[in-house]
Amino acid sequence: MIISTTSTLQGREIESYVGVVSGEAIMGANVVRDFLASVTDIIGGRSSAYESKLAEGREIALREMSEKARQLGANAVIGVDLDFETLREGMMMCIATGTAVIVK
Repeated sequence: MIISTTSTLQGREIESYVGVVSGEAIMGANVVRDFLASVTDIIGGRSSAYESKLAEGREIALREMSEKARQLGANAVIGVDLDFETLREGMMMCIATGTAVIVK
């Protein structure tokens, strides 16, 4: 499965557009991670705990989106957009959306 943020694929011809596909991941952050992040905020630096959770959410959302495209018979997803949101205290969401297509 080819996944791209662009609307075209260089060297490939899009035969047909199958439809919009999306994948979602809602992740809960735990108390220990929140505490470590608050310490990092005070002393400065990057929060590897939250960075790894964001990466995990992104991978889950992309995998789910890709699987939905595959179920529709597509072999690529173009125009992919990733959106990260905070739902409430300790909960974050990642949504991946794109257009499922069939390419030669």
